[in-house]
Amino acid sequence: MELIKLGLKQQVSAKLVNMKFRITRHTTDLNRIIDFYGRILGLKVLGEFKDHHSYSGIFMGLPGESWHLEFTVSDTTPVHQPDDDDLLVFYASSLEEFAAMKTRFVKNQVKQVKPPNPYWAKNGITFADPDGYRVVISIIRISST
Repeated sequence: MELIKLGLKQQVSAKLVNMKFRITRHTTDLNRIIDFYGRILGLKVLGEFKDHHSYSGIFMGLPGESWHLEFTVSDTTPVHQPDDDDLLVFYASSLEEFAAMKTRFVKNQVKQVKPPNPYWAKNGITFADPDGYRVVISIIRISST
């Protein structure tokens, strides 16, 4: 509300259009993460860094998109406390893509978990990643309203 009063609404909106988005998470095993998010989920390694202030890591996502995931490792062991509602949701663009993604998870014996939110139980399938965080695979639904 204060942004509107200050006349900054238009300026802020214009800046958000070009914003990039990154989620970063510390892990203990980059190879397992690359396998899970790369081979099983289908993301690409977009970049990497080594020994930057005692951290090494990778950036994963889809080329040309304005978002990516970053996973890091260091001498410090992460203390993960994922909640069952901490989700990364990936939307398939078709039923065929959804089925192919689901098949890769099942073939690789990735643990399917029941989401506490009934919306995701009805509109997707939920798996646990190597660090215990939840990943939902859903499908984009075009609404007529």
